[in-house]
Amino acid sequence: MGFRFETSGNLPELVRADEKRVRQILINLLGNAIKFTAQGQVTFRLRYAREMAHIDIEDTGPGMSGAELAQIFEPFARGATAGQSAEGTPGAGLGLTIAKMLTDLMGGEMTVTSTPGEGSVFRIRLFLPEVHVAPATKGLAAKPARRQPRGYEGLRRKLLVVDNEEPDRELLVQLFQPMGFDLRTAASGHDCLDLLAAGYRPDVIFMDLAMPGIDGWETLRRIRSAGHTGIHLAIVSANAFDKGLDNDVGIRPEDFILKPVRHTELIDWLEQRLALRWCHEEAVGVQEAAGAGRLPAVLAAQPRVLPDAAQLATLLGVVNLGFYRGIMNKLAEIEVQQPATASFVEDMRLLARQFQFEAMSRQLTHKEAVDGQDA
Repeated sequence: MGFRFETSGNLPELVRADEKRVRQILINLLGNAIKFTAQGQVTFRLRYAREMAHIDIEDTGPGMSGAELAQIFEPFARGATAGQSAEGTPGAGLGLTIAKMLTDLMGGEMTVTSTPGEGSVFRIRLFLPEVHVAPATKGLAAKPARRQPRGYEGLRRKLLVVDNEEPDRELLVQLFQPMGFDLRTAASGHDCLDLLAAGYRPDVIFMDLAMPGIDGWETLRRIRSAGHTGIHLAIVSANAFDKGLDNDVGIRPEDFILKPVRHTELIDWLEQRLALRWCHEEAVGVQEAAGAGRLPAVLAAQPRVLPDAAQLATLLGVVNLGFYRGIMNKLAEIEVQQPATASFVEDMRLLARQFQFEAMSRQLTHKEAVDGQDA
């Protein structure tokens, strides 16, 4: 089997992207193509234009029928036409499911065409804006990564995250909640307006644009027209083309944060808008800080407790299915029924948000075996 890498057009030296997600998408698709190509070749084509990357991964494998294509991104699906991979192993797996989910999360598009007996082509479009580096900075050693704040000084601040995508909401919750922010979420513009009408007053609203019902722009207009003042507004969206548009709700370019979000950008934005002073020390002081109405620098570490064997087995089942919503629901159930497992639940949630289902399966299989020995 051969491998070809083809490019066209001028490729940028650097782009802005979630490197881990892009790498996982490409590795999963290339791995899938190689796996099902016993003869011929796999071709990786890359074209870049107007800050959009166009990627084609073509194989000369067995191909798939129309019926098989309709479910190709379902967990553990790979066309029956393919039968087995080039190595003779069954074609079930999560690679394509994860690649599609990650592409969608980045605001991109993934499609596939295939002809039985001739092969398949997976096509990806991702918005990857070019990063222009000043000549004087090229070749210089990279600056060490900034430490993420443990908390902030002053009274507790309220953040409202409005996004119809649960993984995107959870991403911001898991970033800011450990810092001491009071987080609320809304899955639509209407839910956001209902919260405000009921008297909820956040310090900040992070608003997505592409939502069912009323979109983010219209939601912001209604917030303004309802007279809700004193709320700092920011858009967090993959709709990059809207960033430079004039608008009637007072959103400036610096208030428009593109997905995939960079944590440092969100932290810097909050620091500027709320005039925050971050804490990086390891001091705990939870009760003292809470009594004074101030934020602790870091919350006390929770003891590491595992769910019981029955809960582990059920969780492993939904993980092996690659059912994201089922995984998150099961973790929430475990957290309610067995509060002492909070640390374990958060670790699993982090892996689930990154769609690392195979890593979760390995960990859970090991934990089940250990739990069984203890029993």
